[in-house]
Amino acid sequence: MDYREFTCAVEKQMNQKMTGGVKAGLYTAEKNNGTERTGILIEIPGVNISPTIYLEEYYESYLAGESIETVVGDIINFYKNIRQEKSWDCSRVLDYENVREHIVFKMINTSKNRNFLSTVPHITFLDLSIVFYVLLEAAGEGTAAMVINEDHAGRWKVGKDALWREALRNIKKLLPAEFFTMNYALREMLKKNTESESAPEHENLLDGNMDASDSMYILSNNLRNYGAACIAYPHILEMIGNILQTDFYVLPSSVHEVVITPCRQEISCSELDEMVRDINRTQVAEEEILSDHAYLYERRTGRLRIGAERRAGREAG
Repeated sequence: MDYREFTCAVEKQMNQKMTGGVKAGLYTAEKNNGTERTGILIEIPGVNISPTIYLEEYYESYLAGESIETVVGDIINFYKNIRQEKSWDCSRVLDYENVREHIVFKMINTSKNRNFLSTVPHITFLDLSIVFYVLLEAAGEGTAAMVINEDHAGRWKVGKDALWREALRNIKKLLPAEFFTMNYALREMLKKNTESESAPEHENLLDGNMDASDSMYILSNNLRNYGAACIAYPHILEMIGNILQTDFYVLPSSVHEVVITPCRQEISCSELDEMVRDINRTQVAEEEILSDHAYLYERRTGRLRIGAERRAGREAG
């Protein structure tokens, strides 16, 4: 069964199992970097919030040997955990005062998202772009968010500069930056994958109460969702430079986080660029790729730049 046949089979079986007038239908959404994802859109009578459950991961389970019945059962169980019983008041987003305290931003690749960027207010950041969204809800099972497009900004009569000011105020409360060792990140991932009850002691080197003692670090936000945007937070890179006491490279491992590694003579920019490209090709979904090269933060100038620019400058000199 190919992917198209699989999605149709899931849709058919879900509609056979749903009760109370609930309907399931296939929905294809354009996601980050121009990618498309196919999901099941579930409509509940009298409720205007329709969750979409994307099917690519479920198809992998099917190819690994799970029956279509088991896969559909898993989807239905997940739907029961996220379903909404009440309609969302859409009029809330019509008034800027209702959303301004929930405006935040994320970082995406400019060249991979040119069509999308033509429809939204955005700010250029090196070869990346900052785009804004309203964080409607953040819970353990995920987030509910609304990307701010030109229509929203026009209705609210605000420009990208005003959105930027609001977002900078809100990130401190809604999406604070966290900087931690790679060892801590691995322990956190292990806990998530094994559903262990013993969580590792919370680690955030930005709090100033821990010593940096690793060769690689992770920078993200508290939700680990579009946390690569933390490289644009005011003073965060400066704080990291003070913690590490050296210049450092920023490796864009995904849109959700970046890897920080202190500058060392034995590693060149070209080697780091190749490492990033290789990881993107083999480990990162196309939808989650941020960039194909490393960045360099220089403590002396307080600037973040594309790592290759430093190499080119030295060669020119």
